[in-house]
Amino acid sequence: MSPQNDHVDVALIGAGVISTTLSVMLRELQPDWSQLIIERQDIPASESSDPWNNAGTGHSALCELNYTPEVNGKVDTTKAVNINEKFQISRQFWSYLVENGTLGEPSEWINPTPHMSFGHGAKDVAYIKARYEALKDNPLFPDMKFTDDPDTFSEMLPLMGEGRDFSEGAAVSWTNVGTDINYGALTRQYLDAVTAEGVEVRYGSQVTDITRDGAGWKVTVKNLHNGDTSTVHAKFVFVGAGGMALPLLQKAGIPEIRGYAGFPVSGEWLRCTNEELIEQHAAKVYGKAAVGAPPMSVPHLDTRIIDGKKGLLFGPYAGWTPKFLKKGSWLDLFKSLRPGNIPSYLGVAVQEMGLTKYLVTEVLKNQEARIESLKEYMPTAKSEDWELVTAGQRVQVIKPAKAPKFGTLEFGTALINSNDGSIAGLMGASPGASIAPSAMIEVLERCFGERMGDWAPKLKEMVPSYGGRISDDLALYNQQWERSQKALKLAR
Repeated sequence: MSPQNDHVDVALIGAGVISTTLSVMLRELQPDWSQLIIERQDIPASESSDPWNNAGTGHSALCELNYTPEVNGKVDTTKAVNINEKFQISRQFWSYLVENGTLGEPSEWINPTPHMSFGHGAKDVAYIKARYEALKDNPLFPDMKFTDDPDTFSEMLPLMGEGRDFSEGAAVSWTNVGTDINYGALTRQYLDAVTAEGVEVRYGSQVTDITRDGAGWKVTVKNLHNGDTSTVHAKFVFVGAGGMALPLLQKAGIPEIRGYAGFPVSGEWLRCTNEELIEQHAAKVYGKAAVGAPPMSVPHLDTRIIDGKKGLLFGPYAGWTPKFLKKGSWLDLFKSLRPGNIPSYLGVAVQEMGLTKYLVTEVLKNQEARIESLKEYMPTAKSEDWELVTAGQRVQVIKPAKAPKFGTLEFGTALINSNDGSIAGLMGASPGASIAPSAMIEVLERCFGERMGDWAPKLKEMVPSYGGRISDDLALYNQQWERSQKALKLAR
């Protein structure tokens, strides 16, 4: 039997929220292009996009404190505003798709949930107050409030107020317009839409090689069920494979990936099993990260709505394995080593001693130590009400740098594309899922520059703020905010 040989315009590796976002965009912009999505698992969104593996805040920066660092005694809001700008693009894009029937019932994947920032102790209370003052007049952070009053605090957050010694100081700032997002459910709706239009998704299929094929690429694919190998010839390849983006781009051999490396970080959650406790909490409450902690390990007491059922998580607790995916191989890290990226690894090893110490401490934590961490948020927490579940696996990007640093550890995402725009991939940890529409528009601009003039009107229809910053046009922001509140059924 001869191997299968496919020819497509676009091959997308990975059936998570990143690749499917691009698939939907390209169906809107260029419906005559053929697409093939290749996924190593038998179901979509089972890695980073899975709701148990993703924070679900939307990473709108409404409450995540790592986006508002203190610099020279002042709260720097630059990163928070930039992240929020990108999240407004997501809201506009999703609203367009819901209004046009591409996406179905929005409550299956997005629900209104208050976002709160928490601090305890005099220093953190002062920081929460300063952060609130820095953001409260920004239109992208609507209706922000602050309290350090014990009664108000306990009324809003009974699990966090009960048993707390308020003499040490405790404060929270919040907005009620935050969201909880199930990116797995969103991915499934994306796939329902594109497969109905003829896009094929090939599950149980692992990409084993990517090589040049004229102006395009030859993608070698192994069927994980029967061992058969097939070949896909694609004019454009997008690698949205989570932690495996690095080794796949390395296989492609593009010079732009040289020197890049990946540092895998795993995580675990405490998941509440007591329904009475779950019902008493209704917010995403974020605190400050420990010294050296990666952003994916910022502690939060987190209301989740997954498949219509309310849940409560605390964590995540960081860990370490050499795997690049939750269901990856113990050899992933070692297989990614190249002569060109070893200096990057060594440079980060020297510079990030705080991260190393933090990860060692986290790995050594037992259940008792985890509950002690939880008690900083919920003073009356009991071990019998919580179970340990495995969270996602993230690969932090290590970018090549010149001496004396050799490599720098990045905690966001990195978009890599070939000079001719025929292949691109998104590497890194959160907030990839939340800013997927913004990131995929950047893919279009980098890889299909000659078509952007033709595509611009449609992009403007999908994202009315396209081409500018929505915070620079308050009338447009207000219009799109109200539109998305209605379309996404968030105004309840």
